[in-house]
Amino acid sequence: MNGIGGTRSLNSIKPAIFAMITLSGIWGYNWVVMKECLQYASPFDFAALRTFIGAVSLFTILILQRKSLIPKEIFMTILLGLLSTTGCIGLVTLALFYGGVGKTAILVYTMPFWVLVLAWPLLSEYLAGIQWIAVILAFIGLMIILEPWKLQSSMLGNTLAVMSGIAWAGSAIMTKIMWKRFTFDLISLTAWQMLFGCIPLIIIAMIVPSPPVQWTSHFIAGLAFSSIVSQALALILWFFILKSLSAGMASMGTLATPIIGMIAAAIQLGERPTFTEGMGMMLIVAGLTILTLQGIIQYRELRGFINK
Repeated sequence: MNGIGGTRSLNSIKPAIFAMITLSGIWGYNWVVMKECLQYASPFDFAALRTFIGAVSLFTILILQRKSLIPKEIFMTILLGLLSTTGCIGLVTLALFYGGVGKTAILVYTMPFWVLVLAWPLLSEYLAGIQWIAVILAFIGLMIILEPWKLQSSMLGNTLAVMSGIAWAGSAIMTKIMWKRFTFDLISLTAWQMLFGCIPLIIIAMIVPSPPVQWTSHFIAGLAFSSIVSQALALILWFFILKSLSAGMASMGTLATPIIGMIAAAIQLGERPTFTEGMGMMLIVAGLTILTLQGIIQYRELRGFINK
């Protein structure tokens, strides 16, 4: 069995780490962009638009590169799309509609802990040592924020955010399983799963009554960033990271994303968490930090071993 963050070649780790840094910046600021866009469109309209545009942009790249447009392993790709696009994107958009940026970002980024739990039985990437401490800290922080013993208006948004994190974790595990069994073109896989995943969102957007989209310049710019940069480009980076690293290490590496989102929300939107929410967020970030530091140590050990 391989431990989480097990041996990987140095050549594959370096570009993956650079991809994680880039991804954290894109996804971090996109939290504010999404929240702003929801002033002009309903959650389902916005989710359907951003995923459909993202899929179209990826298929455009495939056509320009003259690559095959025939999908591989359709059933598994559909399942990946339902988890990664329908589940994760749909739920996170709803969560943002009902809750603030900072808290939603932190709750969605409990994803690494769900990955650690799921990777144990499904990928034989087991929890070891300090990872248990990280998971316990995150769980306590999650309970402090959710306060399941209370009935409150923020419960819906909080629950949706956690469900989005679980769906994201499921898609990460699904991606690792697919990479182990089959060979895929990275852009093709990303495009097809996004297309399959956006179809339910489009259907829901057509069925659920909502005000018409306000096509302002601000909304169009935000939609372009959220769909093309944060959705299409970022998912290519994410699937590349998953291909290069263990599922656990890949999920740990995006620690900076919710922090960037919180800082951007505080500066641009004036959001301030309550004391209790802040304590819960700090515990979750502490757990993520422990896992990230472990990944860095493992990387340095691998680099030192290779350089001998």
